[in-house]
Amino acid sequence: MMKQQSAFLAWILRMPLIKRWALMHSIKSENVAEHSHQVAVIAHLLAVIRNTYFNGNINPDKVATTALYHEVSETKLQDINHVTKYHNPALTAEFKKLEALAEQECLATLPPKLQPLFDSLLIQNNVDPEYKQIVKAADLLSAYLKAKDELRFGNHEFDHVAERLSIMIQNFAKDMPEVEFFLETFAELCAVSVDELSHN
Repeated sequence: MMKQQSAFLAWILRMPLIKRWALMHSIKSENVAEHSHQVAVIAHLLAVIRNTYFNGNINPDKVATTALYHEVSETKLQDINHVTKYHNPALTAEFKKLEALAEQECLATLPPKLQPLFDSLLIQNNVDPEYKQIVKAADLLSAYLKAKDELRFGNHEFDHVAERLSIMIQNFAKDMPEVEFFLETFAELCAVSVDELSHN
């Protein structure tokens, strides 16, 4: 007797089709799969930095896995522009409800015995707050590096994006020294040419 097929992986594998920054002119396109991978790498680095330099005790592997799934709702909803999502509190509340429903739908596509194991990864309201904070910081850092990259190629559409994200990141850095450490250690070389990078 064949087991019932799960649509979970099929939805995840569609992430490369979901375009980010859809309402903005971008010189370099970016999709949700690429973004999720970058956030996972940055979140893992933040966790390792916290443990190594700032007396942290957090599991970097779990942080990275949490980050990989942090945009799972977008497999059903697409990417929603930040300004659109947050400029009006009533809209924000409705978008959050939609995201929660999409996360529940994604969870429900898994075999029943796997669902409890994925609940705290897929359902953002159930993610451990400490892990969620690191993933959010990584999310902002990824977007900030993207904005700086666009500015490097003369795309001034990202001027205000970079400014807004810089303020948000500095607010995180007040309670998370690993964020400042990350910026001082990794950010600058993310904006150089491959020739310059080869000399470092």
